[in-house]
Amino acid sequence: MAAITDDDVERVRGLVAAIPEGMVTTYGDLGHAAGLPSPRIVGAIMRTDSGDLPWHRVVPASGRPTPHLAERQLARLHDEGVPIRDGRVVLRECRWRPGIDD
Repeated sequence: MAAITDDDVERVRGLVAAIPEGMVTTYGDLGHAAGLPSPRIVGAIMRTDSGDLPWHRVVPASGRPTPHLAERQLARLHDEGVPIRDGRVVLRECRWRPGIDD
């Protein structure tokens, strides 16, 4: 994985902070908007520096949260009115693409 710079972290943090309530985005969408070569970099940043952000609004492209976060993440998203079916976020109904949908 490429080295993560402070600028990368700040770009991702700014994008996550901008996700509207009731909407979600994917790691790939964030990576693309931040100019990063891989969504895995977004995941690495989120694992270490997102506690004060609406982290629950970032999901994998499958719409299915990571198992160890799924219950808490889906509960928060449900409270915001995000459509969820069979434990998966219905992306086509609530996907926010930074730079496109803002």
